[in-house]
Amino acid sequence: MKLSGFLEKLLDGVAIAWLPLGQFTNYEQPTKYLVAATSYSDEFETPVLTAGKTFILGYTDETEGIYKASQSPVIIFDDFTTASKWVDFDFKAKSSAMKMITSSDEGKVLLKYIYYWLNTLPSELVDGDHKRHWIGSYTSKKIPIPCPDNLKKSLEIQSEIVRILDTFAELGAELNAELKVRKKQYSYYRDQLLSFEGGKVEWKALADVGEFIRGKRFTKADYAEEGISVIHYGEIYTRYGVWADHAFSKVRAEMAGSLRYAEPGDVVLTDVGETVEEVGKAVAWLGGEKVAIHDHCYAFRHSMNPKFVSYCMQTQSFITKKAKHVARTKVNTLLINGFSKIEIPVPFPEDHERSLVEQARIVEILEKFDVLTNSITEGLPREIALRQKQFEHYRDLLLSFAKPEEAVA
Repeated sequence: MKLSGFLEKLLDGVAIAWLPLGQFTNYEQPTKYLVAATSYSDEFETPVLTAGKTFILGYTDETEGIYKASQSPVIIFDDFTTASKWVDFDFKAKSSAMKMITSSDEGKVLLKYIYYWLNTLPSELVDGDHKRHWIGSYTSKKIPIPCPDNLKKSLEIQSEIVRILDTFAELGAELNAELKVRKKQYSYYRDQLLSFEGGKVEWKALADVGEFIRGKRFTKADYAEEGISVIHYGEIYTRYGVWADHAFSKVRAEMAGSLRYAEPGDVVLTDVGETVEEVGKAVAWLGGEKVAIHDHCYAFRHSMNPKFVSYCMQTQSFITKKAKHVARTKVNTLLINGFSKIEIPVPFPEDHERSLVEQARIVEILEKFDVLTNSITEGLPREIALRQKQFEHYRDLLLSFAKPEEAVA
């Protein structure tokens, strides 16, 4: 039976009431659950969450003010972006803009049902808009409640919809768990390969093998459909991997003379970030032409293999050393003078050509592993993306109840 037919049989002509979401939910501010630490480690136990794409920022060893979602699951809702996440494990919160949403009465509406329905709504995020959304608009949104006059029947329908969607979600979760294991294996192998234990290598400070060129500021108002290709520091976290050969954004052509550029072969890195790991995140620029960079970016110009340098900057040992040169203020900021003293391995330093050959060999090995763990067109990430699309299709189908005229109005 097709799912659309199954849904018709499940509903069997029952009434659907569209009622204000605030009627069925409670919310709590995260104030007493906010994390104090700005440095996280995988060795610690408690996740630090944001409702955004990153979700788990890291892990803290703080033991006070932990939200016990393992005992009572919760929806975390980003009041600015309207992104929401389902959480059923204990956590600390990072942002005061987050709200914890619970069902006001599970005997009427299941929280998981509310969560799945919330994620069918289009994003209301507007560039430059800093208004909070939960109280202002979301509590008044109309949620479909099947069979509202028969609580037993209503909960049966909600439970069945949740069960189906949980099944699809679990398939994706299994793939994500497998990907997480592979990424750990890959990270371990990469770090071992770039440790050069027993190999002929010289460790040199970044300042001794290249120079840092800081970018120039541009704003969202400067973006354009056509013009100068640019890399904004925020995109390095979200849109770029170890290397890139094209830019995702452009700014007005008349700005060309006021910008600074990364040349092909430079490694572009950020100098700010939400976490220490994000600060200094690097991407090798392999585009055929130069690209303008934001003033929260540096172009590292050198004579090494750019992918090799970028891989070196992803290793745990490099990240640990980098942490010593991050100013932990309101925004974590890279101290470039200290950062430039961090050493990276230079194989066969006495023979530049041989060194480049060895660097290229190592890059080739790492790229094969990188494809399996990070490529969106090959390997597990592609399968996960397809599963996610399938899940979203059936979620939207299951929750696409016909709206009466007054609900639309």
